[in-house]
Amino acid sequence: MRFQEKLRRYSKAEIWEEYCGFLDMTMEEYMKMQKRLVAEEIKLWCGSALGKRILNGKCPGTLEEFRAMVPLTTYDDYADILLRKETASLPEEPVLWIQTTWEGGMYPMKVAPYTKSMLDTYKRNVMACFILATGKQRGDFDISVTDHMLYALAPLPYATGLLPLLLHDEIDIEYLPPVKEAVHMSFKERNVKGFKMGLKKGIEYFFGLGSVTYFVSKSLSALQEGGKGSLAGKLNQISPKMMLRYVSARKRCRQEGRELLPRDLFTLKGFMCAGTDNWCYKDELEEMWGIRPMEIFAGTEPTCVGTEAWSRSGMYFFPDACFYEFIPENEMYRNLDDPSYVPRTYLMDELTAGEKYEIVVTVLKGGAFARYRVGDVYRCLGNGCREDGTKIPRFSYIDRVPWVIDIAGFTRITENSIRHAIELSGLKIEDWFAVKEYTKENRPQLHMYVELSRDCISGAALGREILKEHLSVYVKYVDDDYKDLKKILGMDPLNITIVKCGTFQKYETVYGRKIRKINPPACEVADFVALQSAKGPLWKGGNRYGEL
Repeated sequence: MRFQEKLRRYSKAEIWEEYCGFLDMTMEEYMKMQKRLVAEEIKLWCGSALGKRILNGKCPGTLEEFRAMVPLTTYDDYADILLRKETASLPEEPVLWIQTTWEGGMYPMKVAPYTKSMLDTYKRNVMACFILATGKQRGDFDISVTDHMLYALAPLPYATGLLPLLLHDEIDIEYLPPVKEAVHMSFKERNVKGFKMGLKKGIEYFFGLGSVTYFVSKSLSALQEGGKGSLAGKLNQISPKMMLRYVSARKRCRQEGRELLPRDLFTLKGFMCAGTDNWCYKDELEEMWGIRPMEIFAGTEPTCVGTEAWSRSGMYFFPDACFYEFIPENEMYRNLDDPSYVPRTYLMDELTAGEKYEIVVTVLKGGAFARYRVGDVYRCLGNGCREDGTKIPRFSYIDRVPWVIDIAGFTRITENSIRHAIELSGLKIEDWFAVKEYTKENRPQLHMYVELSRDCISGAALGREILKEHLSVYVKYVDDDYKDLKKILGMDPLNITIVKCGTFQKYETVYGRKIRKINPPACEVADFVALQSAKGPLWKGGNRYGEL
């Protein structure tokens, strides 16, 4: 039965219980479901050719044996089978393959198989997200077949393209613009067409990457200006109801001395965002739309995994999507420094409030990934929430793992991708490291500290901006997703600091170790910067081009 049929036949309380009842679970009930479902998955996965290869002849019979015998895995452990789509080697026959970037353009696209049972679970959990996004309290939601959603999603075969496909099975929500048209449009064309259609029909839902929803929302400001493409120039295309709202909004904005905002024209029922760096945009998005975005956690490999509730005070993980394990932050860094070290993992009922954890998932319902390091870090906020009336753990998203730099949900910059870009550039860079930082405006940036070779300049000064421009070209060349930051969001997040010759060697001499190439801890960056405190030329006998 479709969701919209359930709206007619069942009460809100019954629908709530079906889709969001997991929020009423005790910790014991939650773990009982987790262990029951993973026991079913262990039988499927261990019996597959993929599982047998990773297990190397071992045969776990219990969850404890499974965790002891199956190593923590990454995509490298699955790549040869999945990239060739060897369905016979998988736990269950997939009905759909989803793809995403593997590592900053350095490797082929990652693909992940989805079974029918996985898609059924995904669909149910997406509907739970919609219920929670529109609700103000437990048991409350506001969803109608006459609603409209502003389309700001990447199409299939990317994971966000699943949303309209699965929702179509459940409810006749209209997308603005229609999906069949949107997939053939540029990002800008979709925005203009979506807002234009919204002026006629209204907009009730908005979902996308936090950075994308921010850019789309800001683009509305350009439409209020006079000219051919402005809202004023489209009044003959606006519904009478929207025209009255527009005229009233313009008058109010002039009185308040501010620009027109989306909330002046549209009343959202639900606003959802996913991806990294959402905290950078949430406050401004709430100001623009009059409703706080609800954060969800979804990915190509783990599917739709978690969602916030009506209080917007942390995410809860769906118990039927994946079996969850967690690597504590200190164990994660110990493994980073010593790859031979096997980090310990903890289960959902063993976590400590306030601690950061790298998440590890075993995808349920015939999924291919077991004890898989997704690459995301969360902080456990504690068991339950007084506002939500829950008893299970909730989480806040921190960022990608420290050896990956993700900017606004678009990139996966690693040491390999930067090293490759430097090699292609031909620049005589002696040493470097890169760290993800935030500007004064709370926007993410890729900050590279670069030491140039002493002989890299032949009479002419190589300035910071020239170096930045040169490196940007090659980073974009090896990473199409990085290129999209400029193309789609208008962002150029690269910041360069040129350091004095010998600084990296001096750091190693003073501290007895080399500084990490990607995202060294803040204390290490501070120590490195301190070595620059003595003023002096960046190159011996040369010009002084910049200082920290």
